Amino acid sequence: MVKMNKSIVLYSINTPILFLVYNRLSHTKKVFEKIKISKPPRLYIASDGPKNIKEDKKKVEDVRNFITNNIDWKCEVKTLFRENNLGCKYACSEAIDWFFANEEKGIILEDDTLPNESFFKYCEDLLEKYRHDMRVWHIAGNNFHFGWKRDSDYSYYFGGIYGSIWGWATWRNRWKHYDINMKNYNKAVSKRYLENCYDGSSAVKEKLKDFELIKNGFDTWDIQWTYARWINNGLTIIPNLNLVSNIGFGEESTHTNFKLDARGDMKNFKMERPLIHPAFIIRDQISENKFYKDFVKMSLFSKIIRKIKKILFN
Repeated sequence: MVKMNKSIVLYSINTPILFLVYNRLSHTKKVFEKIKISKPPRLYIASDGPKNIKEDKKKVEDVRNFITNNIDWKCEVKTLFRENNLGCKYACSEAIDWFFANEEKGIILEDDTLPNESFFKYCEDLLEKYRHDMRVWHIAGNNFHFGWKRDSDYSYYFGGIYGSIWGWATWRNRWKHYDINMKNYNKAVSKRYLENCYDGSSAVKEKLKDFELIKNGFDTWDIQWTYARWINNGLTIIPNLNLVSNIGFGEESTHTNFKLDARGDMKNFKMERPLIHPAFIIRDQISENKFYKDFVKMSLFSKIIRKIKKILFN
């Protein structure tokens, strides 16, 4: 009698995954082990090219070789291995373009986004449920409320202003609206559409500062995705439990290098299935206001207190 591995039954999926990697082998190994448990039928591996440093080339090659040599399940593998370094903005955005040129829906993980095994089924269930519902644009894996829940009756809630990309999923017909240069941004600002987005609150005004960063040349891709959701009134699904740990906070990170940020290396939890779906597809303004107060509008002292709470919660 063949003994069946329970993890295959519980966590294997039929949804493709895009794995964005670079030169951090230790991080990559941890995330890849979780991907192996999910056994996606198609795995897309996108690797930015090395910087003009000998040591970097070796690190990039080690990451690529590790992944391609350790795919031990039946899987169609596609690779986008860059020869030159494009940087965060173009390497990530073009990789996602490539992914959705081939797939109608999918899950995206970076080399420092460590998911709970249940994250994959959570994404798969919601990708199917909201496939034709154009009100929903983004499925996030993070919850930054450290156990606080405004409504514990459901497995997730809907947000609009925020939506983490540390482990997420979406559909091709939403991503096609992504514009890396935010070409209509100046018009939206001049007509004050963005200023009055959602509730016109301080949270919205703070987010507008992020959009200005892009117009000033900041090297990132995800703020543009937030902008695309804003101008199309797209909702984000946020789990009532944190499902993904960002293990990349530190000196080697491009953007997540603030050591007091309590979101770094947060504990992740198992999401029980079947999911309990909200009765209302409405933005949860109360939850978003709490995130704003806890993480956006914070003094250094408040950040230290939040860090202590994180330690206690974990």
